[in-house]
Amino acid sequence: MMMTNETETNSKYPTHTVYFLKTKEGSNKPEWIKAGVAWGHLDGEGLNLSLDSLGQKIALTVRKNKPNIK
Repeated sequence: MMMTNETETNSKYPTHTVYFLKTKEGSNKPEWIKAGVAWGHLDGEGLNLSLDSLGQKIALTVRKNKPNIK
């Protein structure tokens, strides 16, 4: 998979950890469960995520919304 300049990352190691929050019965504090890792884009406009879900590796890219000019 080839990355564009917009989504290239500076680090070989993740810069963020991704969690999902599970409600715990009888507690107002959720349980934090590690779901994967993320790397920030060099342009500061997004992240590449690598998630582990049910034994599957899922790759996602998150980009900051740009305004619609009409």
